[in-house]
Amino acid sequence: MQTSRIRSLTFPGQRGTGAARAPRDFVARPTPYLLAVVFFGVYTLISVLRFRHVENPSWDLAIFEQAVKAYAHFDAPIVDVRQPGMNQLGDHFSPILATLAPFYRVFPSAVTLLVGQAVLFALAVIPVTRVATHFLGSGRGTAIGIAYGLSWGVQRAVDFDFHEIAFAVPILAFLLEALLRERWLAAVLWCLPLLLVKEDLGLTVGAVGIYLLTRRQWRLGAAVMVIGAAVMALTVYVLIPALNPDGVYDQGKSAGGGSLFGIFGGFPKDLFWPWIKVKTLLWVFGAVGFLALRSPVAIIAAPTLTWRLLSDTPNHWGQDWHYNAVLMPIVFVALVDAIRRSADSPRPWMRTWARNVPGAALGASLALCAVLPAAKLIEPDEYKTPPRLPAAEAAVRHVAKGATVETDLGLISQLPSRAHVYWIGATGGVIPDYVAVNRPPAFGDEERRQLLEDASARHPGATYRIVFDDTFVILQRVT
Repeated sequence: MQTSRIRSLTFPGQRGTGAARAPRDFVARPTPYLLAVVFFGVYTLISVLRFRHVENPSWDLAIFEQAVKAYAHFDAPIVDVRQPGMNQLGDHFSPILATLAPFYRVFPSAVTLLVGQAVLFALAVIPVTRVATHFLGSGRGTAIGIAYGLSWGVQRAVDFDFHEIAFAVPILAFLLEALLRERWLAAVLWCLPLLLVKEDLGLTVGAVGIYLLTRRQWRLGAAVMVIGAAVMALTVYVLIPALNPDGVYDQGKSAGGGSLFGIFGGFPKDLFWPWIKVKTLLWVFGAVGFLALRSPVAIIAAPTLTWRLLSDTPNHWGQDWHYNAVLMPIVFVALVDAIRRSADSPRPWMRTWARNVPGAALGASLALCAVLPAAKLIEPDEYKTPPRLPAAEAAVRHVAKGATVETDLGLISQLPSRAHVYWIGATGGVIPDYVAVNRPPAFGDEERRQLLEDASARHPGATYRIVFDDTFVILQRVT
């Protein structure tokens, strides 16, 4: 009874909503594709403009560039900047990164990864907008599509280097679209590439199985749950340790000694404390007026939220970096489902809220842009040459192509396309041809001498000379 009631709902300005609606209507509307193009431009600008500032927030972009560069040359994805000899598949199981290799081979630059990430995030706008328009009509559907494209979780991820979860976002969006359209087999097939993105997404696939069970898809639901659990166990217990230099799953080691559920080490003392965890929940579901919680689709967000909030790593708890991007398509598609479920609610206030929440979500997303990365796009100074960029470009030119370089965060994202990069102090016995570091605020003769002595101390028998000194310092090996 519940299913048939949902199918029969009709919203103002909509010519029917259910599965009987003409399939051609689903592809005839240009709005989802136009929005995707617009957001591709927005995401690319955010990423590239931040990259031009040469204020690298982490080593992630360098790690993933080394992996993709290796794939592009048909080598194992060794990421020495993470740890000498580290196979990227022995850190996180993300073989899907190899799909970027052909593009990197043609355009060998960190910007290639950033543009690729923008493409992936923009692709997710299509199914979110399409399914919203299909069930709620053009007006509300477009509002939800724009609100999703501007969502804080996506903007934070775009502004933070590159990460493999960029692949998960569109895959999840297409998967969720298939679920709402009751295309069960298509949804199951979308689960398969999700398992190639990152090992913890096996839990998300399992949650998809639970959702299928709520829709009485018993066999498919059970099969998906088994597949998700089996693949995650295989990657965490077998594949990752086999490819890891230390024979362990490092990501779970700090919390639980490499256990499959070691990431849950903070339970129960950290479940609701500190406040930052509660704040993250408010941001995630508040972005859609909390209405998404009325939809069983929200179940699919549970694994990601659970391992993050129970983790003993503070970076997992908050609203920054890339961690919230995979939650955005889930809560916005759950919003679409909740709106259609609420349309025949016996509570008048619920029906009113369901009708108006798309506009409210859009208004909130637009207002939040004032404190999110998109706000920088309307600042004229963002399009001027950043102060650190000329010095960074000149410094990189002082490093010979194909050389080995030891570096701190200063030029870590600018060097991998040109040289072989190691983290400073962690070269695994390799004596680098160059050392590249941020220039200290006070840099006189004493500081120069100390920098040279430190480099020689880290690499006994080697001596270096300074060949570049402007914002960054480049040391070249002499002997």
